[in-house]
Amino acid sequence: MPQKVVVIYSGGMDSYTVLNKALTEGHEVYALSFDYGQRHVKELKVAADVCERLNVPHKVVDISAINQLIGGSSLTDDIDVPEGHYEEESMKSTVVPNRNMILLSLAVGYAVSLKASKVYYGAHSGDHAIYPDCRPEFVKKMSDVCRIANYEEVEIVSPYLNNSKIEILTDGLKMGLDYSQTWTCYNGREKACGKCGACQERLEAFSLNNTSDPLSYEV
Repeated sequence: MPQKVVVIYSGGMDSYTVLNKALTEGHEVYALSFDYGQRHVKELKVAADVCERLNVPHKVVDISAINQLIGGSSLTDDIDVPEGHYEEESMKSTVVPNRNMILLSLAVGYAVSLKASKVYYGAHSGDHAIYPDCRPEFVKKMSDVCRIANYEEVEIVSPYLNNSKIEILTDGLKMGLDYSQTWTCYNGREKACGKCGACQERLEAFSLNNTSDPLSYEV
C-alpha cells in the first residue's frame, strides 16, 4: 500500500536508486539530505536538482556543527581521501563516527512530524566491510529502536541491504534511471577522481553491467 515515507537522499547513485524505487512503489516521498561538512558537498546540489525535476519535497539540513565532536574522517577533516577499493584497510579513514545513527535519528524525527511510517536509506552489501552502520545487524537493531522511540512506529528500510552496488545499478537501469544525475566521488572536484573507493566501486558496477558511466573522470 502507498505510504508517506522519508528517504535519506545523499545525491549518490545508491540513494538515487532508493529514491526512485520508493517513487515507483507509489509512496508519497519526502527527501532529506544532510550537510555534515563532507568535502564532496557537491552531492547536495545534485540531490536538489533531482528533487526539483521529480517534484519531490526536499530538505537540506546543515548539521556540520557535529564535526566539533566527531572528527577524524577523511570525508570531513583535512586528511587525504585514500585511493583503492572499499575492501582495503585504508578506506576505514572514510568512516564518519556514528554518522548513520545520527542521520537516521534525525530522519525518524522528521518522519514522525510528517506522520510518515518509514525511513529509507541506501546501505548495501558493499558497505559492510568498512562501515559498521551499514551492516544488517545495525539496520535491524536501529529499526527495532525506532519502532519504540516515539508514540508512532517508524520502520527503517534498506531495500538493497543485501545487494551489491552492481545489483543496485542493474535494478536502476531496469527502471530507466539516468545516472548522470548522481555524484559518487569522495573528492568534490569538477570531475570525479576515479581513484577513491567510491569511484572504483561505481566504475566496477558500470563495467559489470556492460554499460558506460555517464560521469566525466579525471583519469
